[in-house]
Amino acid sequence: MVPFDPRLFQRPEPTGTRRRQVVEILQAALEAVDPAVAVLRHLRREGDILWVGDARYDLAEYRHIYVVGAGKAGAPMAQAVEQVLGDRITAGRINVKYGYTLPTRTIELTEAGHPIPDQAGVTGAQRIAELVSQAQEGDLVLCLLSGGGSALMSLPVEGVSLDDMQALTDALLRRGAVINEMNALRKHLEQI
Repeated sequence: MVPFDPRLFQRPEPTGTRRRQVVEILQAALEAVDPAVAVLRHLRREGDILWVGDARYDLAEYRHIYVVGAGKAGAPMAQAVEQVLGDRITAGRINVKYGYTLPTRTIELTEAGHPIPDQAGVTGAQRIAELVSQAQEGDLVLCLLSGGGSALMSLPVEGVSLDDMQALTDALLRRGAVINEMNALRKHLEQI
């Protein structure tokens, strides 16, 4: 019997030009999915004009600008919005997954449970709803949502408890439900 030699199954390390090409490809891939870069691709400011994709907003027409949202990519998205709008932001609140915060100047980040919603997420969602309820005619509200947002911004309707939402989410996850299926139920059980 021939002894097993694991070296026979190893790929050679990329070297020289090939290594540089691999690194360049990986860097391009990471930049392409970077949440801050994605926001900056679609959000830009030229003086008092804010462009969101092809939509144009004259900031001189707005008294207050509020930024709200939820998702695992909320922190880098918030940083990008702050980079574009700076001190024009009146206030902001975004729920993010535990351990996913970054420094922000104006937008408050609340860490919360994902994929199972928790009380921190409910409290954060209540604070987001309170902030949005302050908006009036002449105010602009930007909403930043990314993956995980539905779990991170859980605010159950009257008659449904956080325990109910946690049990439902856990049962759906254990049975392999995909996010579209989960959100089909959540939209009937959530205020936001």
